[in-house]
Amino acid sequence: MALVFQRAGEGRFKVRTHALERMLAYRQDSRRKLEGGGLLLGRFILDSPDVVLDAVSTPMPGDLRERHRFVRSQAHQRVVDAAWWASGGTRVYLGEWHTHPEPVSSPSDEDVGSWRRHLADPRIYGEALFFIVVGTRVLRAWEGVRSDGSTVKIGEVRL
Repeated sequence: MALVFQRAGEGRFKVRTHALERMLAYRQDSRRKLEGGGLLLGRFILDSPDVVLDAVSTPMPGDLRERHRFVRSQAHQRVVDAAWWASGGTRVYLGEWHTHPEPVSSPSDEDVGSWRRHLADPRIYGEALFFIVVGTRVLRAWEGVRSDGSTVKIGEVRL
């Protein structure tokens, strides 16, 4: 099942089925499962306000994974670099995703602070970044606006 969210301004944020399935595989639907996460990769569609998320990185060796905490290793950047080169510069970093062990996910203060730091990073391509938090029953998506550092929830879906 692909997802389509209405962006904060114009356009849509489309999540391809394969990327969605990879994120959902790490849903913390039992007490033994640790937080998982990674980076969002996709394309800003030329001459359109639409954005397509078509790949994600997933937990890797070197990541810190606990029940209520996930910290990515540098290995994820290599995934972004490889995708960019393989696509001729059309597949780019779009943001981040991670899981939470709660039915309806809400970003923590630490999440929001991290999002703001990424939005302020001048090396990031595009006007927006996207953030997905996968709960045990609901997935929620936010769009971060780089010009003012704000984040807006753009949708949610029951799992």
